[in-house]
Amino acid sequence: MPDPLHQLPEGDKHDPLRRMRAFQLACELVSEAWEDAEKLTHHRAMEKVSSQLYAAVGSIAANLSEGYAHSSGRDRARIFEYALGSARESITWFRSAEPVLGANVVAARVAKLDEIRIMLMAIIPRERNRLVRPSKR
Repeated sequence: MPDPLHQLPEGDKHDPLRRMRAFQLACELVSEAWEDAEKLTHHRAMEKVSSQLYAAVGSIAANLSEGYAHSSGRDRARIFEYALGSARESITWFRSAEPVLGANVVAARVAKLDEIRIMLMAIIPRERNRLVRPSKR
């Protein structure tokens, strides 16, 4: 499977967001979740799980991207909290998809999501009182 980070346009390759490990994992998961969602759509009982799972996983990367763009640490923390919520939601959707995806696939996805969750739980409190842009005095 190709690395989603290497599929970005040339200008995006220099974006400092790409160095953020949580974002890297979220991008990997988007690609993997697409394949998982495709498998789930072939099972009638999993059709809604499929769309919810893919939306939740995509929301992690999207919120990390948005939060990274904010200059206020408080804003960053708030938006990173949304990413944390989406990571937790994604874990739940993957676990509900285990009958179709299998225990090994779900365990691998949840391991990445746990890594993201743990990182965000450390990042969020640090960002809350941080000012990214220096104040003008």
